[in-house]
Amino acid sequence: MAKGPRIVAELGRPETPDETAARKAASSRVYRSSQTARNLIAALIVTIAVVAVIVFGVPRGSVPERPAIDVAAVAADVGPAIGRDLVVPDVPDAWRVNKAELAGDDVRTWEVVYAPESGYVNVQQGFDADAGWASRQISGARATTVERLGDVDWDVFEINDPARFGNISYALSTTAGTDTILVYGGGAVDAETVRDAARGLAPQIADLQKETR
Repeated sequence: MAKGPRIVAELGRPETPDETAARKAASSRVYRSSQTARNLIAALIVTIAVVAVIVFGVPRGSVPERPAIDVAAVAADVGPAIGRDLVVPDVPDAWRVNKAELAGDDVRTWEVVYAPESGYVNVQQGFDADAGWASRQISGARATTVERLGDVDWDVFEINDPARFGNISYALSTTAGTDTILVYGGGAVDAETVRDAARGLAPQIADLQKETR
């Protein structure tokens, strides 16, 4: 016995062809929507997994420290090459060396920059420097007095307003033959720290002064 059209309970009668088509279209939309949601969730899970592999799987070592600069070794290489005796400050081992090299434009200069506990200390040896060279190096500051440190007489630059003079707070300079030695500090460094560097230079400066008398 042939079956008649299926009666839909909600309707109490068989579906019309239009109703059947609408029902199937709605079912297809629901199915596609569920597939899209599942695909998005799956893609999100894959993305999170890839990020986790990158974050936790890639080895991360610490940044290697910059090799320490041996000022005496650099001076031993550079000095003979230019025919000069370069000063090498005797300073505390805790002071890090940031620079040790030849510099200068109008006056050739041996420059060593230290980083003590705070601020910085700059030591410069200007070769054949003129009388105004030291002042120009520290933004035009003028010497105010003379102080004897380590058997060497130093011109003292006491700077009351570091902001006007390139953030330099205190400076000392002296001559050794045709060279001018300048030691100055900046940042939070105090005057006594600059004096420590000058004392560490004094024996070498005294020797240079004897050689050029």
